[in-house]
Amino acid sequence: MNIKEAKEQIKNAVTAYMTKDELGRYIIPPYKQRPVFLMGPPGIGKTAIMEQIASELGIGLLSYSMTHHTRQSALGLPLIKHVTYQGEEYDVSEYTMSEIIASVYEMMEKSGVKNGILFLDEINCVSETLTPIMLQFLQYKVFGKHEVPAGWIVVTAGNPPEYNRSVREFDIATWDRLKRVDITPDFDAWKEFAYLTGVHNAIMTYLETKKQNFYKVETTADGKSFVTARGWDDLSQMIRLYEMHHIPVDEKLISQYLQNHKIASDFAVYYDLYNKYKSDYQVEDILAGKASGEIKGRAKRAQFDERYALIGLMLDAVMAEMHSAIETEDVLAALNPMLRRLKSELQLKPGKENALYVLNQIYQEQDLEYQKGMKSKSISREQQTQFVKIMEILQAEIRLINEDNTGDSFGVIKEDYSQRLDVFQHKVDRAKRHTTNVFKFSDEVFKDGQELTVLVTELTINPHSARFISTYRVEEYFIHDKQLMFHQRQLEILKEIKNLQLD
Repeated sequence: MNIKEAKEQIKNAVTAYMTKDELGRYIIPPYKQRPVFLMGPPGIGKTAIMEQIASELGIGLLSYSMTHHTRQSALGLPLIKHVTYQGEEYDVSEYTMSEIIASVYEMMEKSGVKNGILFLDEINCVSETLTPIMLQFLQYKVFGKHEVPAGWIVVTAGNPPEYNRSVREFDIATWDRLKRVDITPDFDAWKEFAYLTGVHNAIMTYLETKKQNFYKVETTADGKSFVTARGWDDLSQMIRLYEMHHIPVDEKLISQYLQNHKIASDFAVYYDLYNKYKSDYQVEDILAGKASGEIKGRAKRAQFDERYALIGLMLDAVMAEMHSAIETEDVLAALNPMLRRLKSELQLKPGKENALYVLNQIYQEQDLEYQKGMKSKSISREQQTQFVKIMEILQAEIRLINEDNTGDSFGVIKEDYSQRLDVFQHKVDRAKRHTTNVFKFSDEVFKDGQELTVLVTELTINPHSARFISTYRVEEYFIHDKQLMFHQRQLEILKEIKNLQLD
């Protein structure tokens, strides 16, 4: 299965394992809850989906790479315990608490999160001395005498033998106690996550036309040659930072992440072309509905690769605007009940001092939730951003009240919120207008071409643009989406007629 399907399988398993009966007991007792075992090639996104599951379920996440652990850190250090049995004194060997189990309890103490996922990566690549301990853990969820706390689900991961020479095979008795999920690389499944994390558009458009270069592991005379999903994601972040600081992105940089010379060289050439198209086509003019005849003419004459890059550039621009609008909407929606609370408190006790007290209290509550989420890793990057933006607004409102001399503290806050709503509405209108202009340009330049299909499809796949379009209804999208569905149905009918056998 692909990484998206694997994520749903694990999320559903965690939900099921955490289900309790009317007496508060886990319906499947912790000792009967099979650890999930993710089997898949390296760099496919196994750790990333664990972070997504934890944030979506609002539970903790503790991750360990088991190849970095020794017998002592996993099992604990030996110690001598003095005991008395039937009147006789004995010295008995025991172990201190495992570093891994202790970390779970420490996270629970610091974050206040009682449920979570203990994710152990590279579980089938541990040292020979650690192997028996790990097999015992997989069967009983125990290191030494210390169990994984109830409410913490064990998820493990490993690589198939063809990707790692240090892989150790499990016996049937161990496999029969695991919930195994096999994952294979799939660009289309990865693409949805890539949109969420903001993978660079040059990478997205390149891989869309060369999907065979998304994931590749080969053995050459010089050793392993490989490109992974992790490599593309990390390269994307570095490209954005290089662009921010106006540092040239060249093949030397790219080959540090794409460790396949042919693919690295190919993408380096494409990246240079991509930037040339970005400069030549003046996308800002297209978004504004002011594309020149020269630009339209060039787009009409262009080969598909160039056309696809142009579609990607236009999509990148409008998707960024849609994402910004959605992000602002979520922040304002979360801020609204906080300001309602302020209004209620001021009705009971008016005055500047009480307004500052309440806002500071709300700020501290938000900061505490943010810190807990960061410690437990139970909030996504988008949720982190939302917390930070809300706290920035609260700080700005505290400053406004401190500087106010009118005596109407809530009126000051209400005016500030109203202005923020106006900015938000401007973002929505701008994104709708630019998206409409992109469709009009594409209708004129790519009439009846597959580029329009790409435009509709990508807007549908991207979670941010899909939400924006459905919420704020961009009419041009729905017109083209309807036409696309009708065209697809026509093709299906023609295919059915062609396959119809008459005696």
